[in-house]
Amino acid sequence: MAIESEPRARPRTNGRASKSYGSEHVDQLPYGSDEKAGRYATERFHGATGLNWYTCDPTLQRAMRYYLTDEEFTWAEPHLVRLGELMGGPVSERAEVTDKIGPKLVKYDRWGHDISEVSIPESAMATKRDLIERGFSGPTFRDQAEGAGVPSVPLSIASGYLLDQAEIGMSCAMGADAGMVASQVAQFAPPDIRQLVLSKLESGEWIGKTGQFFTERTGGSDLGALETTATPDGDGWRLNGFKWFSSNLDGEAFVVMAKPVGAPDSIRGVATFLVLRQRRDGTRNGIHIRQLKDKLGTKAVASGEVEFRDAEAFLLSGDPEGLEAADGGPSDGRSVSRLMAMTNLARLGVAMMGLGCARRALVESLCYARSRRSWKKILIDHALMRRKLAEMIVDVEAVQAIVFDGYGHPNRQRQQGAPTRLRIAPALIKLKAARLGITMASDAIEVHGGNGYVETWPVARILRDAQINTLWEGPDNILCLDVRRAIERETAEAPLLERMREAVENAGEAVSAARLVRQSIDDLATAITAWKALDGDVAEARLYPLAQFMAEVYASALLCEQAEWELREYGDDRKSLVAALYAERYLADRGPLRGIDETASLALEHFDRLVDGALVDDRAR
Repeated sequence: MAIESEPRARPRTNGRASKSYGSEHVDQLPYGSDEKAGRYATERFHGATGLNWYTCDPTLQRAMRYYLTDEEFTWAEPHLVRLGELMGGPVSERAEVTDKIGPKLVKYDRWGHDISEVSIPESAMATKRDLIERGFSGPTFRDQAEGAGVPSVPLSIASGYLLDQAEIGMSCAMGADAGMVASQVAQFAPPDIRQLVLSKLESGEWIGKTGQFFTERTGGSDLGALETTATPDGDGWRLNGFKWFSSNLDGEAFVVMAKPVGAPDSIRGVATFLVLRQRRDGTRNGIHIRQLKDKLGTKAVASGEVEFRDAEAFLLSGDPEGLEAADGGPSDGRSVSRLMAMTNLARLGVAMMGLGCARRALVESLCYARSRRSWKKILIDHALMRRKLAEMIVDVEAVQAIVFDGYGHPNRQRQQGAPTRLRIAPALIKLKAARLGITMASDAIEVHGGNGYVETWPVARILRDAQINTLWEGPDNILCLDVRRAIERETAEAPLLERMREAVENAGEAVSAARLVRQSIDDLATAITAWKALDGDVAEARLYPLAQFMAEVYASALLCEQAEWELREYGDDRKSLVAALYAERYLADRGPLRGIDETASLALEHFDRLVDGALVDDRAR
């Protein structure tokens, strides 16, 4: 039997009119007071989505001026503003949808035939279309920029930086390795295949349709252990084997590693091949997807297990004489060397993804801290929160400096000569940037408290996505081994030290941190010399702190270089403040008390300037 309840008494309003907060009313909320009910005014809380990610970011605006001439910047800025609106609006909104849906594998058709097709969510497809038609990826914009005489590198840097704040998986899905595919195909593929692939890439039809398949069940880093085989077949090859973790499975063109039959069972026997979705004759190639991976994050890119069964392939090698006629095996492994050279560019792309995650985590943290109240104060007004946010701002700007510089494009301080990419820098940059993406996302969750741990808030996804950056193109240990290889075989530390000294000399005496950084460069040179004298395992064990030291001095020197330009160009010493805080944190000898006895805090004294230079957000709270 239903029991009829007593009529509910109307909550007391103390004679005040009911005021609406969202969908609720003051007299329906706890305690019934305006002041307390105001705490539930959730419309005060804004995240990064909804901002124009270019106009809200003074550091990016200054960086574009730093890497472009006045004329180039004047042409580029309207496009950057348009891109910032796109990324902070539809692209960011769709990223949350794609994360909840993800790609699906259609293994068989209605007749039971293995078709191995991947279905991509419409949210991701809409973003791909936007990036091709309205972003910097499509041939139309590329032709416009080329016609205006604007270099592509700074524009690509800005585009990647903005996209990676929204969704690093989409950056991979858009074919971050398309340049590598195009370069190798142009040099080594048979004429008809070369014409087909390059025309599809140049027209934009295959933008976001390329990938690279390296990793097998034996692991991803030990390339000499891979087991996929290649057998000569006319001017092509037939591939058989199994790849354990391959991405962009909805693509059309893939670079695949395999060992020609009879080649040495080592890295010297590995070669790279081009495999297309369809054979030359238009029939389906022998590419079979076993399953998609249920990944922690980066749901925008389809990753899974791929089996090759007599798949048509084409050798990507400029050394046909090096193939022994008797057994078809490469004699020198030079195709891998070429690929490893391109890996450095790919590492910069992954470093940009880490930086994008870090920047997004920072913006979400600043937005939340400006709205959340605790202990009768706005969260951002608490000294401990200011300390944390100041550290986050400084770390993001330092990593931004090394990632942008890593592409080797001239800046306003480097007027002589033509700067080039440093051999050793990409490993160091990725080491620092990939790890920062994770730590910043973790910090952002802490700033949000329990809300940050909930999947309906964006920072949980940022943390899940950021974790992949330490794996793509080599985890920390592999990067450290590459640093060792670069030093021992190529003396690659010399150009890096030269770049650091150039940067700090460009800073002159106007930047207060320059003196400390100059001394740290000398200390680093001494440390590298001392490391070279260490034996085997001890030297290897010291690689990680050595690489960290190199990256931190590099970042400090670049901050000083840009700081002097901003002082001269704008009369603004904010970047000098950032350089001083970064150098003090990572390079200074703080003494036995580690600075705890210092009576002043530079970060707290200038906190508002740090924030104003990091994020412009005038939305009502």
